[in-house]
Amino acid sequence: MKIQTTPTTDMDALTSILSNASSESSCAPVDNTVENMVFGGYYILVFLLALNGNALALWIFSRQRGTSSPANVFLLHLAVADLSYVIILPLRATYHLTGGHWPFGEIPCRVAGFLFYVNMYASLYFLACVAGDRYLAVVHAVRSLKIRRARYAHTISFSLWALVTVSMAPLLVTRQTAEVDGLTVCLQLYREKASRKALVSLAVAFTPPFLSTLSCYLLIIHSLRRGSRLEPQLKLRALRTIGLVMLIYVVCFLPYHASRATFILGYAHPDVSCQTRRGLSLANRVTSSLTCLNGGLDPLVYLFGAEKFRGTVRRLFFRDRAGGSGATSAGELKGTHESSVSAKSEF
Repeated sequence: MKIQTTPTTDMDALTSILSNASSESSCAPVDNTVENMVFGGYYILVFLLALNGNALALWIFSRQRGTSSPANVFLLHLAVADLSYVIILPLRATYHLTGGHWPFGEIPCRVAGFLFYVNMYASLYFLACVAGDRYLAVVHAVRSLKIRRARYAHTISFSLWALVTVSMAPLLVTRQTAEVDGLTVCLQLYREKASRKALVSLAVAFTPPFLSTLSCYLLIIHSLRRGSRLEPQLKLRALRTIGLVMLIYVVCFLPYHASRATFILGYAHPDVSCQTRRGLSLANRVTSSLTCLNGGLDPLVYLFGAEKFRGTVRRLFFRDRAGGSGATSAGELKGTHESSVSAKSEF
């Protein structure tokens, strides 16, 4: 399956659309100073939050060699995906703080767009993998023990990296900057391509991981309500993790894909007014910025969803209570059923 099939052969057409839109007599120029300051500050804040959280997560998960569960493996790769995009957020911030001008040149623009899509869809698929692994751990605890192995999880993860990287590779070899009204615009920051083919690509990229994640979590909730053998505290942790992951989808991913689909369908339509076009563009930028928040929220998934990660964080930041907490945790997990043994490292 090819995740990103949006070619850049329409770059000249897109540049023309942007230029025409900005120069229409009915569209008076607007002052975007406040908007740019808000976006710039937002990206700096998300950068600091996501960099610290995911760097800590990567350090913790990398120290769990030989004892990692499949879920922890997927979360490790999720942290790598987040960091690969977090590092270019300062470029986005600079773009806005300089008034919508891209001063870094062509190659950094391509890399920024490439890492944006790699992060987004790698994150979606790794979250889907976590959901699938937890479905097996809760609903088919005993039967899934043979296939729920860390080495299999690594194989799946590297295959997903290859799929996403190959799908996004065209973004690295095609021109992505344009001169619009005297400013250099990096078209990859807020990719605005109005074509039906882009709409199909959007659906193919987003729908499979979203439906897979939603289905797995609905089945887990159904199993827990029917009386799963998980202990009550583990059930609560499972439900909290499910709720957090779905919140990430609702806040970070669903708005962007809905807004982008609307943009593709409406932006280039001849009957669309200048004001509507501006609204579509703003919605596209706002929802695109929300996807970056995924990197700041994912560490909460690690905290709620990985017992060893949670224990390490507790020891690092709450050393005075580490002994008591460790004893309580051991007592709570002692003597659980087979299904609890299978799932405790994930919840």
